[in-house]
Amino acid sequence: MNNAYTTTPPPSNEPTLEYAPGSPERRSIQQTLKDLRQKEIEIPAYIDGQAVKTGTTTRVAPPHDHQHTLGYVHQSGQAEVEQAIDAAMQAKKDWAAMDFSDRAAIFLRMADLIADRYRDTLNAATMLGQGKNVFQAEIDAACELIDFLRFNVHYAEQIYRDQPNNARGMWNQMQYRPLEGFVLAVTPFNFTAIQGNLPTAPAILGNTVVWKPATRSIYSAYFLNEIFEEAGLPPGVINMLPADDGAKVGTPALASEHFAGLHFTGSMQTFDHLWQSIGQNLKTYNTYPTIVGETGGKDFIVAHETANPTQVATAIVRGSFEYQGQKCSAASRLYLPESLWPEIRESMGEQLDEIRVGPPEDFTNFVNAVIDERAFDNITGYIEDARDDDSAEIIYGGTYDKAVGYFIDPTVIQVTDPKQRTMQEEIFGPVTTVYVYPDDEFDDVLDLVDETSPYALTGSIFARDRDVVTEAMDRLEHAAGNFYINDKPTGSIVGQQPFGGARKSGTNDKAGSPLNLLRWVSPRSVKETFDAPEHFGYAFHQQDDDDAVLIEQAAGGDGSVTS
Repeated sequence: MNNAYTTTPPPSNEPTLEYAPGSPERRSIQQTLKDLRQKEIEIPAYIDGQAVKTGTTTRVAPPHDHQHTLGYVHQSGQAEVEQAIDAAMQAKKDWAAMDFSDRAAIFLRMADLIADRYRDTLNAATMLGQGKNVFQAEIDAACELIDFLRFNVHYAEQIYRDQPNNARGMWNQMQYRPLEGFVLAVTPFNFTAIQGNLPTAPAILGNTVVWKPATRSIYSAYFLNEIFEEAGLPPGVINMLPADDGAKVGTPALASEHFAGLHFTGSMQTFDHLWQSIGQNLKTYNTYPTIVGETGGKDFIVAHETANPTQVATAIVRGSFEYQGQKCSAASRLYLPESLWPEIRESMGEQLDEIRVGPPEDFTNFVNAVIDERAFDNITGYIEDARDDDSAEIIYGGTYDKAVGYFIDPTVIQVTDPKQRTMQEEIFGPVTTVYVYPDDEFDDVLDLVDETSPYALTGSIFARDRDVVTEAMDRLEHAAGNFYINDKPTGSIVGQQPFGGARKSGTNDKAGSPLNLLRWVSPRSVKETFDAPEHFGYAFHQQDDDDAVLIEQAAGGDGSVTS
């Protein structure tokens, strides 16, 4: 019996490995990349801890080499969804009743397994399956996911320890129950860390989960599931259901009476559809579901005439083109003053000239392939529309090729119309658009930034003048859930910049903070009285000698009293 009041280890952010030439980590992951490419794997669904092979499979290929086969994935359908829901509901009682210190130990072990034994495997799988270079994989699949696991355990402990005050003779407690049902986690292709966080965050609080990974990240999801099992996660707590058609999982899951929560990251259109489906099914559910979602962004950089032009140019290159612009926080609309534009353009062009585009196995490539042919065709469609638009000019890049992989060169479009299509719509690729404004129209530009896009995820202001920074923060209060001063609008770190936006960017429940975890509990307030009263009466209605006089005065002096 463990009756100690345990304290989880204080978390700190996982150090990022550099993978410099000649370093042991560089040689190690290069060997892992080679080993993974040389074998094909079979990816089943995982339900109640068991591999489920449906027999209906699709091929998994790297986006930078679409003729190569990494493996085959079994597709889930309604039968598998029903099995997963049953498994989640059966596992729920024991999982919720498990002492928090025991649950916490499982997730802390996951973090250590990723930090050590599985680091190369998870990073290499992210590089091959999702097209990330080694640095982008390291900060995502390793560091951020490790941070999510360690910090979320810490935040959960904080939540459990937050208890109400007590008056004499009673004991008040707050119980943080898991939701009454299962949580559906729908995860995106672009971050392995988010893919890991969305099912594990509710599970840390005692929930059980049906997990639908993105089609294009199923390769790394397979290895994540191995880590879950290796860490000792009990069967049925997280059930993984691959499906190229998300509706094959989402529709039956949302139709279940046991559906209690949605943890989502993906497109605005998909989130809108899921929310509408939940609304239509409300009479089916045992409880009103929790809905947590992060969608997209049309993220901005605004530079003032007092900004450092080289710093702005560097923020554009990194913020727009790291991971091919496939970050919901990527900088895709730029508002730059006329006085600084020539210097910004020159510095930006010089830096872009240094960038190499190609497979992530070649570590000298900074930009790699976009995720698949559908994304390639969509992104290049925007480029061609801009090429044919008299109000737009492609000033850098605009070239692409999908013969071997889905490669698109970093592309910069300059527009004269600040409401041009590429300034408003999320492209999710290596394309950014510049609007150059007269220096004296800075106030008007702030209005443009606030009104142009339906999203409100990330944004940044570059200025030396503190009054300008303050004005931008005030005027753009609701334009970005993550606001950056003299920095690119990407790269939030767990525990440092909790992440999320509002408007059409989501519910702003701030992954990487206690705010997100609070959504996965249903609190119950418990009052215990140690010596309960044995009569209804209170002291105030006991009569004393002065009462008769007061009663007579209240009755008008005639002695009559109306009861």
